[in-house]
Amino acid sequence: MSTELLSHALLRTSDAIELPPPGAPVYGRADRSDAYPILVTRTTRATLEGLLDLIGDASVAVITDRAVAELHGPALLGGLADAGLEPEVVAIPAGERHKTLDQAARLLDWLTGTQLARRDVIVTFGGGVVIDMGGWVASAYMRGVPYVNVPTTLVGQVDAGIGGKLAVNHAVAKNLIGAFFQPRGVVSNVSFLRTLERRQLRAGLAESIKKAIIASPAYWRLIEAEADAMLAGDLDALEALVHGAGAIKVELLARDPYEEDSRRTLGFGHALAHPLETVTSYTELLHGEAVAFGMSVEAEMAADRGLLAPETLDRIVGLLRRVGLPTCAEELPCAVDGDRLLQATERIRLIRGGGFRFVLPVDLGETVIADDVTPAELRSALRRCGIHVPA
Repeated sequence: MSTELLSHALLRTSDAIELPPPGAPVYGRADRSDAYPILVTRTTRATLEGLLDLIGDASVAVITDRAVAELHGPALLGGLADAGLEPEVVAIPAGERHKTLDQAARLLDWLTGTQLARRDVIVTFGGGVVIDMGGWVASAYMRGVPYVNVPTTLVGQVDAGIGGKLAVNHAVAKNLIGAFFQPRGVVSNVSFLRTLERRQLRAGLAESIKKAIIASPAYWRLIEAEADAMLAGDLDALEALVHGAGAIKVELLARDPYEEDSRRTLGFGHALAHPLETVTSYTELLHGEAVAFGMSVEAEMAADRGLLAPETLDRIVGLLRRVGLPTCAEELPCAVDGDRLLQATERIRLIRGGGFRFVLPVDLGETVIADDVTPAELRSALRRCGIHVPA
């Protein structure tokens, strides 16, 4: 193909594609490589500078939730207005129970009433729910509108805002309906985290501790040394935490960004976390709390197999408990029906079309993917963590 620019409004193309012989195989090809910046800031000014650079001269629609709109909306939206932008804004109800297909459909309907065009930008401004659902809406609207994540929770800044893995929940399973669609960029202002309840900070730390266990003894040492400061809202400690999480996650994602191989270490703790959230109706457990419990169960499995030294198991469980995360049933904020949990776990096994698959830690920075976990082994580990299940 050749092209020739005739004027600023006319581009002439010329093709002479040869036809293959009859019956010859024809293959479609599509290659795409995405790269985007992850900016960690601590002031409104730096956040706006990074965001405006990512927006460029596009028009903007902002998806947020009502709590974030009240806490942080005036500063962010006012800054956009001062820069000459008049964003369309929608605020959804806060909470995991609102991350539904119905709510996503309402957001899509709302977008049809805006002036947003396909090359404009959606800003997802909130926690993991807003980022997961808003990003998926961006991926679906007009077959994909660019979006920028501005996460306001710790779990959003260290995990949900990175990677373009988007979804809404279903009664059958968490994150059952979704897509992969990478953001144009991520801007994480750690000063937002000072408005969070400590329980939310703990939940975000769960995802950080997960990354430390599976991939980075150096990150583990950082969390061990600075956990108290992080929970107290120290900006230096939080900036190091968020920056480190981004560096670790992008390195792990680059190996398999679209999960062609489902045996991924980033799933540590999630084989049970997602079923836990499903059977508690996405209302009683924070995601990080469920992940912490799931990591404890998998660590127990690893220790029972002789893969994980008892002293390392104690370190893992000890750090989770030190920051106030649940490692056994009595530490969970709600009761869990063991039978229903097993049924939900079985459902995920069927969705994946394979056996039970768990990430078992061997040491800090070292894991094995176990595809051979038996139902009896799972039940035994759950009982050791205080969940009542039949033998």
